[in-house]
Amino acid sequence: MLSSDDVVHRLYEDRVVIDAVVDRFGEAVLAPDGSVDRAALGDAAFAQDGGLAFLEGLLHPRIGAAREEWVAEQRARVPPPPLLICEVPLLFEVDLADQFDAVLVVTARDEVRRARVQQRGQDFDGRSAHQMPEAEKVSRADAAFENNGSVDALAQWVEAMMARYGRPSD
Repeated sequence: MLSSDDVVHRLYEDRVVIDAVVDRFGEAVLAPDGSVDRAALGDAAFAQDGGLAFLEGLLHPRIGAAREEWVAEQRARVPPPPLLICEVPLLFEVDLADQFDAVLVVTARDEVRRARVQQRGQDFDGRSAHQMPEAEKVSRADAAFENNGSVDALAQWVEAMMARYGRPSD
């Protein structure tokens, strides 16, 4: 599985990306050790006019290139894996859904999502305002699961989707 969030974590270790982020948002988005403080950067990007667009323009092409490289590597394996899974949080917002054979959405009720986001110290309303409504994501997906709590229930759904689209997960 390729996680776009993991790719972003790696990008925030790239000197070119760090320098571009600091040039745009200032030293306040760095942690004391000089790494990118993602929470501070998120706050700055959402607060600054054009900040989010700048960050997306910086990161999205790099994330796309990493995804293409990963897919090529997986397909070159012998034998190739029967199923490739990419986690893409802004799949619909960046118009990538047609690049995948199937789109699965995991969502939750708004109050559950709000609590989870606030637990991470992030602004739920500010971030949600820049995303497609959950109901629209669900309506555009091939399958969806409302994950309001039980990790076991989510794991069972994932197993069912693995069987449906490829093979049972390991």
